[in-house]
Amino acid sequence: MTIVPFMADQARFTDLAMEHMPALYSAALRMTRNPSDAEDLVQETYLRAYRGFGGFTEGTNLRAWLYRILTNTYINSYRAAKRRPEIADVEDVEELYLYHRLAPSDGTISRSAEEEALASFTDDEVKAAIESLPDVFRIAVLLADVEGFSYKEIAEITDVPIGTVMSRIHRGRRALQKALHDFAESRGLVGTAPGRSSE
Repeated sequence: MTIVPFMADQARFTDLAMEHMPALYSAALRMTRNPSDAEDLVQETYLRAYRGFGGFTEGTNLRAWLYRILTNTYINSYRAAKRRPEIADVEDVEELYLYHRLAPSDGTISRSAEEEALASFTDDEVKAAIESLPDVFRIAVLLADVEGFSYKEIAEITDVPIGTVMSRIHRGRRALQKALHDFAESRGLVGTAPGRSSE
């Protein structure tokens, strides 16, 4: 008879959690950059969530709980297995990078420099720029700007202080701006403003 509550929990898990699978797969694909690895990551995430569902408090944010498992699984398993060096050279990226390089020299602006720049990029180009970010910044930017989580939710998902989340998102967005500008310049989509170097 003790199996009944367990079975009920697992059936409830299926009812509640499966609707999030497409979004989790998209997030996993952005993290791993490989469809096969993304499928494995989602399967591992759902296996861990299924086993741990008894500890989930119903009425709290199931989506954030699943993303936390996904993110932690990626960080602890996939990234560690690849042993990729983390290059976090975003400290020297200046504020408003795109603005300073795309703003008209006469100071007049019809719409924001970022809007002007982003209008010239395809989704694939923006995705490539996001994928070029170091993992800690890429994950923070993805969770905020693609998945729409709040700073507080991202802090809970990634298990870091909210100040660290804000810093990672801020620095990640700055690095993304630079990557997009460099890409646009290399494709001739933007010119180098007079009196400014392309560096």
